[in-house]
Amino acid sequence: MAKIGYARVSTADQSMDLQIDALNAAGCERIFGEKVSGKKNDRSELMRCLDYLRPGDTLVIWKLDRLGRTTKQLIELSHNLREREISLQIITLGVDTSNPAGKLFFAIMAGLAEMEAETIRERTKAGLEAARARGRNGGRPRLEQGKIDMALTLYDSRKYTISEITARTGVSKAKLYQVLKQRRND
Repeated sequence: MAKIGYARVSTADQSMDLQIDALNAAGCERIFGEKVSGKKNDRSELMRCLDYLRPGDTLVIWKLDRLGRTTKQLIELSHNLREREISLQIITLGVDTSNPAGKLFFAIMAGLAEMEAETIRERTKAGLEAARARGRNGGRPRLEQGKIDMALTLYDSRKYTISEITARTGVSKAKLYQVLKQRRND
């Protein structure tokens, strides 16, 4: 009867430290972690974690949305765990599915997690539509071509480092590299 942890963040620049600290404090013997969107079904570390679990073990997560974003994902996972006699512990909610109250609470929370994700999508869509109606298209403002041309001139002179060029022109490193790559391909 081991406690096995799973931590996940959505992007590479996010840190799992908070989750890992909480999983260690919960007594996890082993922790699987990955940086991948919860919307994706191909989460290799989650699959490895699930394969590692044995009957009587407890899967410990920091927060419900670390396992999935839709009720369908969460319900399928909970059925899989129940069939394999594996409990689920959600640290932030104080939920443990080894008891009937925890099982009920998990089903309710899965529905709420999906509702929250759908509400966020609806608000984002409504906000974008309202902005378009006012003539705004969103995204970053276009960079002036003059700044890009100046950055290329400085780059071609071979007198300045990339950092110096970006500081002088306001063109980001990513944009400069993108323009240079495009220029090479043309």
